[in-house]
Amino acid sequence: MSNHSAQIVQKLWNYCDVLRDDGLSYGDYIEQLTFLLFLKMAHEQTQAPWNRPSPVPSAFAWPSLMSKEGDALETHYRHLLEALGKSKGTLGLIFRKAQNKIQDPAKLRRLIVDLLDREQWSSLDADVKGDAYEGLLEKTASQSGAGQYFTPRALIRAIVDVVQPKPGETIIDPAVGTGGFLLAAHDYIANKNKLDKDQKKHLKLEALRGWEIADTPARLCTMNLLLHGVGGDEAPIVVVDDAIRSDPGKRWKIALSNPPFGRKSSVTVINEEGEQEKEALTVVRDDFWASTSNKQLNFVQHIKTLLEVNGRAAVVVPDNVLFEGGAGETIRRKLLHECDVHTLLRLPTGIFYAQGVKANVLFFEKKPGREKPWTEKLWVYDLRTNKHFTLKTNPLKRADLDEFVACYQPESRHQRKATWSEKKAPEGRWRSYDYEELLQRDKVSLDIFWLKDESLEDSANLPAPDVIAGEIVDDLRAALEQFEAIQTDLSRIGGVGGRSRPGGGA
Repeated sequence: MSNHSAQIVQKLWNYCDVLRDDGLSYGDYIEQLTFLLFLKMAHEQTQAPWNRPSPVPSAFAWPSLMSKEGDALETHYRHLLEALGKSKGTLGLIFRKAQNKIQDPAKLRRLIVDLLDREQWSSLDADVKGDAYEGLLEKTASQSGAGQYFTPRALIRAIVDVVQPKPGETIIDPAVGTGGFLLAAHDYIANKNKLDKDQKKHLKLEALRGWEIADTPARLCTMNLLLHGVGGDEAPIVVVDDAIRSDPGKRWKIALSNPPFGRKSSVTVINEEGEQEKEALTVVRDDFWASTSNKQLNFVQHIKTLLEVNGRAAVVVPDNVLFEGGAGETIRRKLLHECDVHTLLRLPTGIFYAQGVKANVLFFEKKPGREKPWTEKLWVYDLRTNKHFTLKTNPLKRADLDEFVACYQPESRHQRKATWSEKKAPEGRWRSYDYEELLQRDKVSLDIFWLKDESLEDSANLPAPDVIAGEIVDDLRAALEQFEAIQTDLSRIGGVGGRSRPGGGA
């Protein structure tokens, strides 16, 4: 992040602490920033040198906020959010079901006049304002326990580096969160190629699409994309819907995704005693290999559907997708047979803001129908065993994935060479398993590991004390932050201004 981006992030973040005293959560704050930042930039675009028409009606444009204060400002802002939420296109998506969470008009006025109006956002380089917003999203994820919407950017960059999206290709993320995968794919295509006018237009408006079930991350993602120069006023890049509910009918060349971590799809129902209960929701689709309530297994099947023939996918999945029986085994057998499942990256713990996650990245290509299985060899890279990362003291860096990217050999996968051998290199992290070997494993489990776990061998091989301390501190800090967030929500439920608890996260 540049110095200018860091300064903007710090300035905006410092004001969040002021609003936290009024019971505003981190997620609420960045959501209000998104509404106001959109209005400010839409107004800037009507000025020279852009001179573009604004998608925002003049009655609700930025000058209408600048001209008011006190209760008149609060009332106008509330009406503005409600009215713009009924709009079509990107404007309607940004303001969909928007509510004012800043109850003090003086603090709202300061945010508008002192913080946002003093910066000429449209003049800032896309890298600066994009990095600044990404910085806010990451801070929100780390501070609020809303990390399910934020995939580590170092991991995303490594995934995109091996998938290598090209100009003219279409890219889908059916669980888009705040848009990390789409942005990384956009930057890769823009930076690695000299694009002509048509290719630039395709990349800006057509190449990228995302699905998101919740309003808040959908609007944050849309704003994140806009600040990076992606998207327009008409059709939004992001669709707000439950992606796995049905087949959208369209196909994409590349799918990149980190579906939500929750084990089961569920729906809230009222039982006979009048109490709320969650019931498992089994997704039944003709294009699915098996019906299950396991959300990640459904996303794997859905992503297979979304791909064009020979389309490629990289999807983050928890360990249970690799070993679960029943529908899990059926899906793995079908995936290995009908797709070329060529690479598995075992991820370390301690890299996600959601605590305790054990996850992997599964890389595969969709293939045309035939009797012979398409998977011949699965290559596994173990970045988990004897690796110790923490969010604060030892975060995952892109350099930590350099060996994986080199081993992957995206240009010539058939020339891969193992770094592991039983006698010469027992510590090697990269080796392959033939299709027949995979079928012989119990339940066709892909939960594969071979390295000796030093922490299980003897206490002499425990991680360094500062690493252990860092892991403990991270866990305690995360627990404390989640507890504080719950306290804040409870205090607001208890009647602060009569507001109801907001949904969503960041």
